[in-house]
This record gives sequence, C-alpha cells and structure tokens, in this order.
Amino acid sequence: MGMQINQAVVIGAGTMGAAIAAHLANAGVKVTLLDIVPDKLTPEEEKKELTLDHPQVRNRIVNQGLERAKNAKPASFFSQEKLNLLKTGNLEDDLDIVNSADWVIEAVVENLEIKKDLMQKLEEARRPDTIISTNTSGIPVASIVEGRSAEFRKHFLGTHFFNPPRYLKLLELIPTLDTSQEIVDRLSRFAEFRLGKGIVIAKDTPNFVANRLGFGGGAFALDYILDNGYTVEEVDAITGSVMGRPKTATFRLIDLVGIDVWQHVGKNLAPAIPHDEQAQRYLRSEKVNNLISRMVEAGRLGNKTKQGFYKEVRQNDKKEYWPLNLETLEYEAPKNPRFDSIGKAKGADTLEEKLKVLLNADDKAGQLVQAFIYQGLSYASMVIPEVADTPKPIDDAMQWGFGHAVGPFETWDMLGVQETSDCMKDLGYPPATWVDEMLAKGKSCFYTYEGERKAGVYNPKTGEYEHIKRNRDLFSIREKKEEGKLISGNPSASMVDLSDGIAAIEFHTKMNALDIDSFLLIEEALDRLERDYEGLVIGNDAENFSAGANLFMVVMAAQNGMWDQIDASIRQMQELNMRMRYSHKPVVIAPAGLSLGGGAEISMHGSRVVAASELYTGLVEFGPGLIPAGGGTKEMMRRILNP
Repeated sequence: MGMQINQAVVIGAGTMGAAIAAHLANAGVKVTLLDIVPDKLTPEEEKKELTLDHPQVRNRIVNQGLERAKNAKPASFFSQEKLNLLKTGNLEDDLDIVNSADWVIEAVVENLEIKKDLMQKLEEARRPDTIISTNTSGIPVASIVEGRSAEFRKHFLGTHFFNPPRYLKLLELIPTLDTSQEIVDRLSRFAEFRLGKGIVIAKDTPNFVANRLGFGGGAFALDYILDNGYTVEEVDAITGSVMGRPKTATFRLIDLVGIDVWQHVGKNLAPAIPHDEQAQRYLRSEKVNNLISRMVEAGRLGNKTKQGFYKEVRQNDKKEYWPLNLETLEYEAPKNPRFDSIGKAKGADTLEEKLKVLLNADDKAGQLVQAFIYQGLSYASMVIPEVADTPKPIDDAMQWGFGHAVGPFETWDMLGVQETSDCMKDLGYPPATWVDEMLAKGKSCFYTYEGERKAGVYNPKTGEYEHIKRNRDLFSIREKKEEGKLISGNPSASMVDLSDGIAAIEFHTKMNALDIDSFLLIEEALDRLERDYEGLVIGNDAENFSAGANLFMVVMAAQNGMWDQIDASIRQMQELNMRMRYSHKPVVIAPAGLSLGGGAEISMHGSRVVAASELYTGLVEFGPGLIPAGGGTKEMMRRILNP
C-alpha cells in the first residue's frame, strides 16, 4: 500500500487550485491552500489603515480564492463541514507547511519561470518522501523540474485535473522519464479510490490527451460551422445528448470553459504542434480566430460574464438564453430549430441506432454529424502513437474529461470499423494508415470483448491486441450477470449472487423507478436472504439509484378510482421496508446519483447505507402535493426523536 496521503498543500488559489483543494477536503484530506502575498493595498484596506504586513492583507489573495470556491456553482464542497479540513496561508509566511505534506500540488499561473522558481523553493522545504506535482495544462512537465535533484524528480509528475474537479472524473497523470513507478502507482490508487477519479497515464506531449483531442476537434468544428452557415442554436440542437455528448453540446461548452480560456489554449497549442497538419489547418483559421478575438475584446467570455455565444436575458420575469448571430454578432431571441433526422434519432433506443440514423441522414443535421464524427475519428487515429500507444487512453479521456457517452474508437467499433472507414474516405476524412493495416490483417475492431466488457485493445506498434488490466477491487453487477450469477429477475429488477454469501438487488426500469415488479423482487430477495444468504446489497451500476415510485402509474390508478390497488401497493412497500429494517441479516443500501422518494425510503430502512459522494436524496413527494407513504414520514419523525 505504501505511505498514505492524509495531508496536502495546494499552491495557487485561482479557479483550479481552490477547487482542487476543495475536492481534497471532500475526500477527508487535511489541506492547506497557499498563494502569493499582495504587493499593494486595496482602497478598502487603506480606509481601514491596514499595512502590507497585516495578516488580513497578506492572506487576502488566497482567502479571496477560497471565497470563490465556497460560492462556486455547481458547489465545490460536499458540505460546509468539509471547510473545517481546509486552511489558508501565503508563500512567504507558511511555506514550511510543505514539510508536513504528503502531496503538494502546484497550480500557479502558466509561466515556466515562475513554476521553476517555485520548484526550487519546494525542494528546500519538502520532506524527502513528499510527492510534488504540477497541474499545468500546456507547459511540458519535464521542463518544470530542470535543474532539480534526481530525488526530487523521482517524486515529481504532472497531475492534470479537469474543471470542475469535483464533477469531472478525468485525472491525467503525466510522469517524466525520472518519475518513480511507485509514485505513479501510489498516486493513481489514491486518486481513484479517495478522489473518485478515472486515471489516464498521459505522455508529456502538448495538451496531453483530452485537451489535444478536444481542442483539435473543436478548432475543426468552429471552422466547419462558419464555413457552412450553421447557427449557434442549430449546432447545439444537433451536437448534444442525441450524439451521446453532454447537453452543453458545442457552444454552451465553450461558454462554460470560457472563451478567453479557449483562445489561450488555442494560441499555445498551435506553435507547440507544428507537425500536426490536420490541427494546424483549423487552429490557424483566420475567420475562427477573428471571431474569438472580437468576442474576447468585447468582454463576451461566456458564463463568467453572462454573455458569450449565449446571453442571459430576462423576458417577462423569466430567464432566457439568447444565441449569438455569428454573422452580425448580435444576440437574437431563441428560434428552437427542428430537424427531421434529430426527431427520428431521439426515437431510437440505443446510441448506436441514434448515430446510424444521423450518419445516414441527408439533411443539415446529418451533414454536421457526419463531419463531426468522421473528422473526430480521423484525428483520433492520427494522434496515435504521439499522445497514446493504444486507443484506450483516448477513449477514457474523452469520456471522463468531456462527458462523451463513448470514446471515438468505441464509437468506431459500434458503427463498424471497415464500413465507417470507407465513409470517412469518401467524405475526405481518411483514417491513419495503421487503421487500414489493422483491417488488412483481418482484425475488424479496436477492442476485443468478453460480453460487453472490453478485454483487449489493439496496439498499432505490435499489430496485436494487448490485455486490458482489470482492477480486481472493482466489479459490476452487469459482469456478474454475464458470469451466470443471476439468481432471479423480472422486467423491473434482478437478484444477483456476488459470491461469499452475499446477494444484490438491482433495479433496471427507466430512472430505476419503483413499481410492483420491483417490490415483488425485493420480497423474493428477502425470503432468499433468510434462507440462503448472509447479507444483501441493494444497489446498481446505473447513474441513478432510484427516482422513486412510478408516479405516472399512481396518477393513472387514482384517475380510474383504483384506490384499493393503491392502498395495497403502499402497504406492500411499507411492509418490505420494515422487513429490511428488522432483518436479522444485514441489508446494505448503496445509493448513488438520484435517490428520491421511494428510493430515499429504501435507504432509510437498510441496516447500513454506503453512499456515493455524489448522492442527491430526499423525500420529494411534497413537490407534487403528496405525503411520503413508504415509511419515510415515520423515519423522519424517528430520526428527530431518536437520532
């Protein structure tokens, strides 16, 4: 296991540094946030007759950063209590705290000389075993520790968090040639199990993995959009969830990132990758760069200024978001564009079906999807082996860093590699030559699969599939089913053998809403628990534990006067929850995501609750005018009287 990480220092209280410190506190780590000392007083400080030596002044910059993190939306901290684990200081008075830290994260301004100067100070202040990392997003990691000792370089690496770090899963670890493998392994395990991160080991190449793909593809997207006369609204109506991407789609995402940040990354990336002809073509697009420059000059920076590609407008006491006209640069009332292919794709059941609808459409939406998908696949193949040796780091990075449902190579496998490659060539987006070589060898996909699980990934250098290492501490209920461990099931729920005398219940309705079949399976599972098992877990692999009872069915029953059936269902849930509460064998509830109404009531009646950090739970029945009837009202009172 090695040394634990219980104390950390984050240097730099900007947006990222303060948010990283907050998330370390979320994970139970004691953390100190440091920043520079101001070199002049503010007007308010002058009025109070404070001096530059006053502690309030000396810690002003770091405390302002913490305040921004405390007020951030979405919230950086899990709860107010987590603030007790975080303290602030400055680099002149408090640098000695580094000597007690297990991990020091540098998140200062993106300036190589400033970072190198800080590393010299850290080498003098640190313990011999302290890990030092940089959160740089664009400076070569190895250059930051030039001139430092071999021992220091052994404990140094890049740790590139994505903003906001509480919510975005990706953490890119960038070891240098001198970084100890033990340090990489230790930090990987801590970040995965304590911080909840998905780890991608990245090469020390410009923008690493996710941002290289994201900004390279983003530059193409803007160029194509302007060339082909798409509007902001049209693009975001097409490139969001129907494509397996976040609701922020394209322009809302740029507004979220910050248009000034977008400009900064693009300007730094272009000279760093002169060899990347495909990216250069779009990063140096005159019309795109002129548009971005004009917006930055006008202070239209995105969400932070409430105007970017969208502007927040009040109309009839309601908040609206007006899109920017890309030709006039004026904001216009929303038009809510519609496309036949998008409507058809939304009606499809799976992402594969949705994408095939769009890729075969000949309307404006279909043409945009074809360009985005085919160029994205082409570019992803072109950056191998520069940024990654195999497709897997790229797929993981795009899923965890940009919220894509599947990565580019998983998409390619889904659509059919040979067929898709042919379409790409026809439209002028050819894949890298290694893809053709792979197909010529009779290898028809980038991954090998065992059931739905990826078991191997193609390595272009060897021309063979290499085994994907599995974390033996993690498993999924889906995999247990594939192994033949299903005990019982119905359309709404399943019971699965987890081995070692433990069984699990998973719900699998839409949003895991509870219905009669769910209750029947719980009843059967409790019977089997008493007879055959030592413990029961209620949880699932899905994004949400349970959105509660199926209120639509309740409303339909009420409208038809089916009061006896409603009463019987309520009593059934009450009795099942009481059986769980008083079971002589443990019933452990493992909720994550949404656990609302009936889902919250199930959690209240378990022997123990092992909750995910991102759990949003409550008795929300009051919203539609109902009273929690599955035992939640009673449990609220019990917790007040006997907490």
